[in-house]
Amino acid sequence: MTTPENSDPASINRGLPPGKMPELRMMPAPSDANVYGDVFGGWIMAQVDIAGSLPATRRANGRVATISVNSFVFKNPVFVGDLLSFYADIVKVGNTSITVNVEVYAERNRLQACTVKVTEATLTYVATDSNRKPRQVPPIETLIS
Repeated sequence: MTTPENSDPASINRGLPPGKMPELRMMPAPSDANVYGDVFGGWIMAQVDIAGSLPATRRANGRVATISVNSFVFKNPVFVGDLLSFYADIVKVGNTSITVNVEVYAERNRLQACTVKVTEATLTYVATDSNRKPRQVPPIETLIS
């Protein structure tokens, strides 16, 4: 079992990223894990996809679809009972696509306030119309007015 003491030292800190709000917070249930209590990577990937789609949807001002998982790194295991915080930032906007970085932190041993970075990923979404065909991402000015 990985504990904060034998986790990747570079991914351990004493808190969540300052000045940022998570897009999503989840606590995995026993049904999300194997018999050893380790949460399935596929479950984590699904939550990352949801978290990344939220800023992409706001920026696209409508429907988006995942077109690519550019990178996905599991830095530390996730356990039942961890409180996961998903942070998502848009890193690139193209004509029809939006690329988002997602970082996931687990609050472990919550009485000791230990936080571990467990996952980081980069995903690309495409803005789609009502027929699920690619459409232009609106200019930022039209979203503000």
